[in-house]
Amino acid sequence: MNTIDPSAAIGTSVLASDPDWWRGAVIYQIYPRSYQDTNGDGIGDLPGIIQRLPHVASLGVDAIWVSPFFTSPMLDYGYDVSDYRDVDPMFGTLADFDELIATAHDLGVRVIIDLVLSHTSDQHPWFKESRTNSNNPKSDWYVWADAKPDGTPPTNWLSIFGGPGWEWDGGRMQYYMHNFLTEQPDLNFHNRDVQDALLDVARFWLERGVDGFRLDTVNFYVHDPELRDNPPLSNTEISDAIAPRVNPYNFQSHLYDKSRPENVDFLERLRLVMDDFDSITSVGEVGEDQRGLEIQAEYTEGSDRLHMCYGFDFLSKPFPTGERVAEILERFQRIAANSWACWAFSNHDVVRHTSRWSLSDEAHRAYMALLLSLRGSICLYQGEELGLQEADVSFEDLQDPYGIRFWPSFKGRDGCRTPMAWDADAAHGGFSEGKPWLPVAEVHTAQAVDAQHANPTSMLNFYRAMIAYRKTQSALIKGSFAVIEADETFIAFKRELGDSTVLCAFNLSDEPRDMTLPDGNWQIDETAPFNVSGTDTNPVLPPWQALFAELT
Repeated sequence: MNTIDPSAAIGTSVLASDPDWWRGAVIYQIYPRSYQDTNGDGIGDLPGIIQRLPHVASLGVDAIWVSPFFTSPMLDYGYDVSDYRDVDPMFGTLADFDELIATAHDLGVRVIIDLVLSHTSDQHPWFKESRTNSNNPKSDWYVWADAKPDGTPPTNWLSIFGGPGWEWDGGRMQYYMHNFLTEQPDLNFHNRDVQDALLDVARFWLERGVDGFRLDTVNFYVHDPELRDNPPLSNTEISDAIAPRVNPYNFQSHLYDKSRPENVDFLERLRLVMDDFDSITSVGEVGEDQRGLEIQAEYTEGSDRLHMCYGFDFLSKPFPTGERVAEILERFQRIAANSWACWAFSNHDVVRHTSRWSLSDEAHRAYMALLLSLRGSICLYQGEELGLQEADVSFEDLQDPYGIRFWPSFKGRDGCRTPMAWDADAAHGGFSEGKPWLPVAEVHTAQAVDAQHANPTSMLNFYRAMIAYRKTQSALIKGSFAVIEADETFIAFKRELGDSTVLCAFNLSDEPRDMTLPDGNWQIDETAPFNVSGTDTNPVLPPWQALFAELT
């Protein structure tokens, strides 16, 4: 079912053509398995997303990012693709996907899909052929290497899911590389035919009307052809931003198994394909501890690579004090002056930030206002708008192979992937009429969409108000950024675009904060969704409050 019906209105859109729409866009991530189930099997599906698109549109976001829905054995829940050009039956059909595109566009929402290009499932036809022998047409489509004389793997490379990054194949009598599960063999990007096949995949979805791609593990595409060992890190260099601290993956400097300079060639080829279509964007996920911002800058430099990238600066454990936020933003501007950032606090791979940083509702609101004021585009993860905490998933209910591997020191990613709660009084929070693939957290049902929708002071309505306010200020969307003051519990910065200058200040503490506005004729914006006392020159920010002022 891979053909496109030429009579269908695929690729059409009521959205205005705007090649620059992605700059400053707010993008809402949907994890399909956990959004809405419509057939009672306990697994969310594409018709469920379609059903809930009015909720998404009510937030005021510019686009959705839909995590993988391709045909897959689901060992890594869709990130192990066995057919890039079809929808897994558990999620629906290609016709459902076409309806999703059309419905989203009718609601003024663009659609970005998650492309997993660094690896496939071992059930993909390409790998099945590749592993048969060493001289078939696809024998070099994956990363194969001989064992060392003693039979051990060719390098010391490790899998991010634990253990060696190589798996022995008795058919070919060689090892194949895998950065993740052993069932996720890595494609060989040094083979031009592999690149061409993946570019054809991108064209297939662009022709169906997608508005862009989120590129999974974009810095993992290319490996060192010389198969050199990674050097160790010193104890002071080790961090757990990318992998949990119990994972030995953190012990290496990953110079040779990822983030290779040859990657840029493929990104430039991919950009050429995207530029053949109207108003397309791309956002790459850069998983890198030591050189994350530098790689983001390299991958987005100029206009012939990716449009934007995001790293784990705000997806990791360290608390985002005012000083830390200022340091990250100013460092990005130094390193990537000609690039555009994409920022996120939560996604499907990390503990929800409400729990990760132990935020109260008031603190959550302050930090969300801060996120929506940063220079760059913004990714929100489903359930953020409800203020959801990380769910506590018992070992018996655990599905994530990553969590099962490192339990109990690391509980995996299931806690952020539990189903959305739509109806506080319905079974399973209105997510499904059947038993959900992961249990709906009881604490989440009280935060369900219907319980918050009509409450003007709810977290949901705060998100709507803050996103709407952002859209009234062009400087917040595409303006420049300059820090005025930052300390442990406070940050103030300016955003400027043309004749518009907006001052943004955030009290990140439980105590009131006196402040003095910079020189100039500043007018505190009382339409912003926060309360501020004092005067226009010496305002007082209550605990966990923000101030927005315009230079008149």
